[in-house]
Amino acid sequence: MLADIKTPAVAEYLLLIEPRKDLSNVITNIKKAFYDQYKAPEALKGKPHLTLVNYKQYTSFESRIVQKLRTVSMQISPIAIDLQDYGSFPSHTIFINVVSRSTLQNLVKNIRTHLQVLMKMDKDNKPHFIMEPHITIARRLKPWQYEQGWLAYSHQTFSGRFIANAMVLLRRATPDQKYELVSRFEFQGMQVGASQAMLFDS
Repeated sequence: MLADIKTPAVAEYLLLIEPRKDLSNVITNIKKAFYDQYKAPEALKGKPHLTLVNYKQYTSFESRIVQKLRTVSMQISPIAIDLQDYGSFPSHTIFINVVSRSTLQNLVKNIRTHLQVLMKMDKDNKPHFIMEPHITIARRLKPWQYEQGWLAYSHQTFSGRFIANAMVLLRRATPDQKYELVSRFEFQGMQVGASQAMLFDS
């Protein structure tokens, strides 16, 4: 009888913001150039994005998390995101800096407040909330790739700006699979609490 009990399906999730297409294409070309120069395969993986949260959870929680994220996103106004030059996490990652950090950090804190419990699978699998927003060029670099790459990119300039109108939730079953879209959450800037207060005051 015990053999008939199915283990709940678990998936990896990624909540992120994507730059607009033309800017994304520019960053993709930078990632390709990095690969050509330093043969770092991670530079070719994935579209350019800003990770807000990554977590592992039972898929049975998915609909509740989606519903909660939709509620959060309704109250978020579109976010102006400014990108400037390059940064690094020694000694493994090179990325594009986000200089308009505070608004994104507030968004991540908001998500953490409302969803931390739902996103935590167990004590060994806690959600990772990204408080240092960045767009990765290459990660998991070997020491020589990082040292040579950072020597070059620390002297290069980059400038970009876009308005984030939504965040996207992706899912994959295993690390070797590609992420697939779960849902997109539009930022609507609805002041729910304020509008309710006005109704009660009138």
